[in-house]
Amino acid sequence: MSLIAPLVNLPFLGSSLTFMLVYVWSKRNPWTQLQFVGLMTFTAPWLPWVLMGLSLLLGHEVKADLLGIGVGHCYYFLKWIYPEITHPNKVHLIRTPRWLQYLFMERDGIELPDNENDMNNAPPDGNFVAENLM
Repeated sequence: MSLIAPLVNLPFLGSSLTFMLVYVWSKRNPWTQLQFVGLMTFTAPWLPWVLMGLSLLLGHEVKADLLGIGVGHCYYFLKWIYPEITHPNKVHLIRTPRWLQYLFMERDGIELPDNENDMNNAPPDGNFVAENLM
């Protein structure tokens, strides 16, 4: 985002970051039902587009919104789709640093795996507890 912002003349990236997070959340929760202003009900993948449509109706520029959606799409693809495409090897191009995993996962009572092989044998819900690692 920081590399593209000067090219499209966006000095503040807060709304782009928000749209990126909304996009990734909506892709990770595709069956969640949402209601917008009590008028329409839709599933979560439509949320970024509904919010961008609201921005258009209010007369705001949507460059920041589109930048956030684009960066969110790239992140979602590289984090969750690409490893599934390269299934036998599961090539991960984006990894969360161990110190950041440790910082946030330890407080939840979730233990991290000791090595990379344990990461590949992780349960689908991602909860690493002692009995799942043995």
